Amino acid sequence: MTGRLRLHKLHGLGNDFLVALVDELPADIDASRIAAGLGHRRRGIGADGLIYAVLDPAGGTGDRAAAMRLWNSDGSPAEVSGNGLRCLAHAIAVTLGSAELDIVVHTVAGPRRCSIRPTTTPGTVTGTTEIGAPGPGPQPDRLSRSPEAALGCVLEPGAIKRWVTLDVGNPHVVLSVGDPAEVPLHPAGPAVEAIFTGGINVHFGAATGADELTLGVWERGAGATAACGTGAVAAAAAFHRWGEVGQNVTVRMAGGDARVDLSGPVTLTGESVYVAAVDAVGV
Repeated sequence: MTGRLRLHKLHGLGNDFLVALVDELPADIDASRIAAGLGHRRRGIGADGLIYAVLDPAGGTGDRAAAMRLWNSDGSPAEVSGNGLRCLAHAIAVTLGSAELDIVVHTVAGPRRCSIRPTTTPGTVTGTTEIGAPGPGPQPDRLSRSPEAALGCVLEPGAIKRWVTLDVGNPHVVLSVGDPAEVPLHPAGPAVEAIFTGGINVHFGAATGADELTLGVWERGAGATAACGTGAVAAAAAFHRWGEVGQNVTVRMAGGDARVDLSGPVTLTGESVYVAAVDAVGV
């Protein structure tokens, strides 16, 4: 069955998404196919992920709310995305004609409160999302396997200082290295991801200043991306646990800087840029 789908394209620090505001969430198999097709960089519109969302699914009483589901550019489902949540809130605000918005978004990982506020740059907002407290992440599928072993043919021995897995609604492994810029995300990212059943988001980080991290990102289902919001939170939490940063951390990624506050409800703050609206046909 073919049809027309109204899409909003936005990016959060270069991590780009297609957002479709719909009356009901699609079947998984349909959304997977559409995400892989539209997300292709040459044969589609191009994006790291496709978000379907239903605004005020329960009838719109009390706080404004939405329900969302996210599929990566390879067609695989994802639980949540920090940058994606901010972009979704921005797309909803544009649709409603609002300069700012406070909303609760219901995700597979649970509800996430988001707020966006205008900036002086047209089409750009600043958004803050409550991510939730990081918990323990998954372990490699066999005790004999480790990131150090997986990277034996990619990085020099001792390049990985330490590592930890965390869950912030989706799974992450954070690896401390001397200089993230010297780590080839491909093949290093997929080499580490392969030792985790079901995949994992992989981050190579270093403390590069007072309460500042630099991070290289390999995302499950999307590959090397310019930024990862939940990954920034996981990295800040990891380096705070290791005593290298405080509770308010600037995370520098290829696409720009995000701010993570670990002091209360864990929050992620960064920009969202509205790129365009487009009608996709034949989906």
